[in-house]
Amino acid sequence: MLHRNPNDREIYSLFADILEYPTPALAERVQECIERLAPAHPEAAEELNAFSEFIEQTPLEKLEELYTHTFDLQVICFPYVGYQLFGESYKRGAFLAGLKGQFKAYGFSSGNELPDHISMVLRFLALPPEEEIGGPLLREALIPALTKMLNSFKSEGHPYRRVLRALLLALQPTEAQEDSREPHVTQIVQGRDEG
Repeated sequence: MLHRNPNDREIYSLFADILEYPTPALAERVQECIERLAPAHPEAAEELNAFSEFIEQTPLEKLEELYTHTFDLQVICFPYVGYQLFGESYKRGAFLAGLKGQFKAYGFSSGNELPDHISMVLRFLALPPEEEIGGPLLREALIPALTKMLNSFKSEGHPYRRVLRALLLALQPTEAQEDSREPHVTQIVQGRDEG
């Protein structure tokens, strides 16, 4: 199952907010996410709590600066799933086109943002897309991209590394989900099952 409990869709949406450019509502969204994570994902809640403590002590302007430095200036940490998986190649272009097609099929729009931005992917997963679309997007695209982003940080204590680690911990599939894996990112790219 893509959504393991009723809380998951809201968690995806909250992480989407947290991973966008900081706003005055950031602290509130982080606290809400911690509360929702704690029962099923205590380790993820702990990571996000460290981020919460950081943002409580940091002015919004400094948070904006940190966000820009982390996600816009360091190529490795670009918050784009397709970029993390394929770099700037034709495969990313195919991934973007396929993702945009899936968004359209579900009446979802990424607005002015590229469809592979991590927040857009999370917002799409917060909808109830069918397992054959959402499952591979989560397992074969978002989780590997997050892993690559996490590995790019030099400091374990970087505030946004904690957010990404919390998200990764919250997204990890259960054993039952691992047993039913369908390894097809091409399904997302092409909009159909290759199996």
